[in-house]
Amino acid sequence: MDSEITVLCVGGSGRYAGMVVPELAKRGVRTRAIVRNEDEAKVARSNGATEVVFADLRDPRSLDSATKGVDGVFHIGPVFASDEAQMGLNMVEAARRGGVRKFVFSSVIQPTNTDLANHASKIPVENALFASGMEYTLLHPANLFQNFAGAWKAIVQTGVYAEPNPVDRRLARVDYRDVAEVAAIALTGDRLAYGSFELCSEGMLTRLEIGKLASDLLRKPVEVREIEFAGWARQAKLPYDARELAMLEKIHAHISEHGMPGNSLTLRAILGRPARTVRQYVEELWRGTTAERTASGSRPGV
Repeated sequence: MDSEITVLCVGGSGRYAGMVVPELAKRGVRTRAIVRNEDEAKVARSNGATEVVFADLRDPRSLDSATKGVDGVFHIGPVFASDEAQMGLNMVEAARRGGVRKFVFSSVIQPTNTDLANHASKIPVENALFASGMEYTLLHPANLFQNFAGAWKAIVQTGVYAEPNPVDRRLARVDYRDVAEVAAIALTGDRLAYGSFELCSEGMLTRLEIGKLASDLLRKPVEVREIEFAGWARQAKLPYDARELAMLEKIHAHISEHGMPGNSLTLRAILGRPARTVRQYVEELWRGTTAERTASGSRPGV
């Protein structure tokens, strides 16, 4: 890989784009992370960013500076933002003006599901990329393993796995570390250019099946419950306003009625190996819990 390649990472200090930065660094790519303040700059650099740039997705002029000299862009929109689509359009247009060659957009599984506003908000960005003249790659990841981390803490503390959807509903999932690897592949070669890729792990485990995994590892019963959304949101202490909570509630209502299925073939083919599994992710969480308890003098599994 040419070490002179520079990729601009939107959200390079964030929970998910922060996983893309080290994948690019492994491949000898210079990464420029968009940040809004010095705290984010420190996080981006710790993730492996070569440089940072202060910019705002709502300020097209700042994005012109951010894209200067950039070969590729990785973009992921801020979750539930009311103007998520416009921010994505601003980034696409700035990249086009700046002569960027490659643009990888981390979208969502079933983006044409217009019943879900956070899915539909991806459509204008994808449409803009089709007409941009850039080599685009659209990533459609399923529900993320990382969303389970909060539930895991509650399982360990209370022995209860409670969410506002049926315990037997099947749901496609994926580890964002695998999505990040796909993004890096797309940004450092041409194999994935002009492609739209549904990204799912093997299997679609129900919450009952995940609860059984947790129970076996923790060596104690785990009760899997369906609870009403408002109570769950209070317990989870979600950092969302009323509008954002309404969007999230609609997602859970859709899952409750239809599930959210997906196909794992594409991810396996791109990676050239099996994707990470839910079992492996839960085992990682369990090992982390065991290490913490050992350090504190508690008995593992208790």
